[in-house]
Amino acid sequence: MESEIIKMLEALRNKEVEEISVEKEDFLSFRAVLVKQPDFKHFRGIAAHGGHVRYQYLENPRS
Repeated sequence: MESEIIKMLEALRNKEVEEISVEKEDFLSFRAVLVKQPDFKHFRGIAAHGGHVRYQYLENPRS
């Protein structure tokens, strides 16, 4: 599971995809990997209906 999440983050980071969607039941596993990333502040999570979260990669880190 962790290697799949890292691949998703790499695709987002490298602009291969514009955003990734994480289902409610996968959120905690996904976030555990995400917070370990050195560029964590560049990822923006947008809450969606039903507990789903969409992530985008920002050029400038969030504050």
